[in-house]
Amino acid sequence: MSQHRSTDRYTRLELVLSVLLAHEKFTLAQLKATLPQEKPAFITQVVRQLEREGHLRAGEDGTFALAVAASDFAARAWLEGKVHSSQLPQTPKADRPRERLLAHGAAALRTAELLAILIRSGRREESALQAGEKIAARYADQLDRLAEAGRGDLKAVTPAIADTAYCQIMAGIELGRRVAQAQDNRPPPPLRLLGSADALQFCRERFARLASDGAQEEFHVVCLDTKNQVLGSHRISVGILDRSLVHPREVFRPAIRDAAKAVLLVHNHPSGDPTPSDDDLALTSRLEEAGKTLGIGVLDHIVVARNGATSIQEHRAAS
Repeated sequence: MSQHRSTDRYTRLELVLSVLLAHEKFTLAQLKATLPQEKPAFITQVVRQLEREGHLRAGEDGTFALAVAASDFAARAWLEGKVHSSQLPQTPKADRPRERLLAHGAAALRTAELLAILIRSGRREESALQAGEKIAARYADQLDRLAEAGRGDLKAVTPAIADTAYCQIMAGIELGRRVAQAQDNRPPPPLRLLGSADALQFCRERFARLASDGAQEEFHVVCLDTKNQVLGSHRISVGILDRSLVHPREVFRPAIRDAAKAVLLVHNHPSGDPTPSDDDLALTSRLEEAGKTLGIGVLDHIVVARNGATSIQEHRAAS
């Protein structure tokens, strides 16, 4: 609303209100007769608004009277609220929802501001932002229930929700639901293991059950591609680790099948202590040599147990 239109509306409202407050009781016909220069529909609108807000009481005989003494009615504040504070264009540009979204992104906006953008335009007596504040307050502790609200439900909260605003809110909710569903269905990006720290973290998560519950030693090989992205993992043996059970042929067979460029070796210690044994160190060296012959590198060998996980690469570097 332009400054000129705001001033004009303020003057019209002020005139109707001053005449209205001068009478203890009045009818719409009397008020319209006293203000022949004003549009009858505008006078009716002002009276009905005051009645809805509880400032006027309607009698059975068609008369209206103030619900409080005229001296107790804050006429100036009411006028300011109807002309200025309910109009979003009066709000500083940097504080308007759309401008804030463009400057800071949608995540920075409050729920009321997001709703105001969907509502787009309010009513003369209530801005889109005020309508958004009311809906946000109504559904503050159960925002998920907003998707189930009917037109009548939202209309009861704020008169700014006509069919268009309702459709825009419901469309926004449904679009958000579909975007979230698409994100949930999207496969996660491939894991990349770029060193011992990544390998340790990966094994703590992927082999957590084996670390805590494994009653026997198990040996696994994790195959990696040329970018060290995880292709898959394979269990090679169950039982005491010895040369017959963990033979290079068995370890590298799945790596060759997966066209792996490197492997990560993993086994558990049922004792709970992840400290590598001499046999673990010897086995690691043997498999590293075999990998060189095949052109398949060994990124690391991780020992997992109830009391933690150990990188054999880091263990050897610290020794």
